[in-house]
Amino acid sequence: MQPRRLVLRRFSRDCEPRTGHEDGLKYISTRGTAPVLDFSDALLAGLARDGGLYVPESWPRMEAADIRALAGLPYAEAAFRIIRPFVGDAIKEDVLHDIITGTYAGFDHAATAPLKQLAPNLWLMELFHGPTLAFKDYAMQLLGNLFNHVLSTSGRHVTIVGATSGDTGSAAIEACKDRDAIEVFILYPHGRVSEVQRRQMTTVAAANVHAFAVEGTFDDCQAIVKALFNDIPFRDEITMSGVNSINWARILGQVVYYFVAGAALGAPDRAMTFAVPTGNFGNVYAGYVASQMGLPVERLVLATNANDILFRMLEKGLMQRGDVTPSLSPSMDIQVASNFERYLFDLLGRDGSRVAQQMAAFADTGELQLADALWHKAQGVFAPFRLDDAGTIREIRDTLAATGEVLDPHSAIGVAAARAHLGDGSSPVVSLATAHPAKFPDAVKQATGHVPELPPHMADLYSREENFDVIANDTTAVKDAIRARLAQGGRA
Repeated sequence: MQPRRLVLRRFSRDCEPRTGHEDGLKYISTRGTAPVLDFSDALLAGLARDGGLYVPESWPRMEAADIRALAGLPYAEAAFRIIRPFVGDAIKEDVLHDIITGTYAGFDHAATAPLKQLAPNLWLMELFHGPTLAFKDYAMQLLGNLFNHVLSTSGRHVTIVGATSGDTGSAAIEACKDRDAIEVFILYPHGRVSEVQRRQMTTVAAANVHAFAVEGTFDDCQAIVKALFNDIPFRDEITMSGVNSINWARILGQVVYYFVAGAALGAPDRAMTFAVPTGNFGNVYAGYVASQMGLPVERLVLATNANDILFRMLEKGLMQRGDVTPSLSPSMDIQVASNFERYLFDLLGRDGSRVAQQMAAFADTGELQLADALWHKAQGVFAPFRLDDAGTIREIRDTLAATGEVLDPHSAIGVAAARAHLGDGSSPVVSLATAHPAKFPDAVKQATGHVPELPPHMADLYSREENFDVIANDTTAVKDAIRARLAQGGRA
């Protein structure tokens, strides 16, 4: 399918933009049999009813002049121009503008996502200036505001069930707490997140927030959430929705900062490489979406820790599930990268039946073999990089010595990947800093000898009272716990 052409013109809020999508962009499932939805319904659905993930029916395109026009704009204005074509007529233009403006008003840096130069052609984009100090805020705050608008205008309510390896949970809770139309259940792996990450989830005193510590790994948590989505009677019973990156709006919110960085560094007249620490493939997939929209991207460096299923897939063409290894970068301790299915959909020519077959085989055998032609095509887009804990500590220490910047362990893996792909120095490499170092004090102290301070709004985090339930790694146990909590709240 050829991408639909899109001409975005400069306009005032009093004028209608000529987007080419006045009829509304539709969303289709990667597995081909779920209903086609508009943006609002795809937002609320989360996972498609056939088990697939929603993607746009075609990729909107930005012309070169429109990308140039992003340079120097406030982050929220750039976000509006990038997001608007994907929403179509599902939300009025002026309302969407206000939602996006409000989303980023509370971020604590004037640039929202500032760029810092670490070395010639090596740049760091700080994505931790939101309320929970992680890149998830850039999409999750948007998602929460979109949910609130769609639910309030329709008189509906949803029960959000999400899985987290650490950062998604706190970002979702912060975005959705105290919302009358939303109940939030977050599953996280018991004992496998940092103390700061855990406390950000378990100390929020909001009646609609419920934190469940599952006795398993993040992959176990994610598998439970998918099982609940695929249990259609239960899904309908609780009006279930999702905030994980299975939700298209999460990906959409992340596409923005690729364009912002690109325009600031000379796009579209200059191509660049992005180094992305990733576990569930969502963040690096957002970079792929940006490239499909017209951003000139040379390579997307896919940076992993010891949980290297994506590295091995790019190295050998075989995605093979293994055991999760605890690491200093726990948000990447993942062996089942859900968002790879969205890229696989494009790789297989947008053939939903082929995707369904491949994903069923992976679920049964733990292996997904790419044909050689598809494997080599993926290698032309993504470059693999892997770093163990010792290398992570070394990168934190070396970057501090060379630049004065303190990196969290995930960002350190990204910077190491960026250094490895500087090439001949002719184009910039942007590494995404995905979390504030204070979220991972043990790793930072091990590398530097110092504990990074939490920002003022979190200074008392360690003294706040925690509230969470430890639950068995069992779908039925989680289902029963959700029902019990909803009954207490009168929504069952």
